Amino acid sequence: MPRRTDLRRILLLGSGPIVIGQACEFDYSGTQACKALRADGFEVVLVNSNPASIMTDPEMADRTYIEP
Repeated sequence: MPRRTDLRRILLLGSGPIVIGQACEFDYSGTQACKALRADGFEVVLVNSNPASIMTDPEMADRTYIEP
C-alpha cells in the first residue's frame, strides 16, 4: 500500500478506563503505535483519560490531551 502524502497528523485515542490486570497490554500497544507513527514522520496527537499511563509521557506524542 503506498504511503498517503496528504496525512501529516494522526489522532491516537488511549484505551480509556481499564480493569486491574489489563493496563500493561493497552499501554504497551499504544506506546508502540506512538513510536512507530513518529518514526514515520507523522505528528501524533494523543487523547487519553488516564494521566498515569506511560502513553502520556511527554516524549511519546507531539501533543497530549488528558480528557475524561
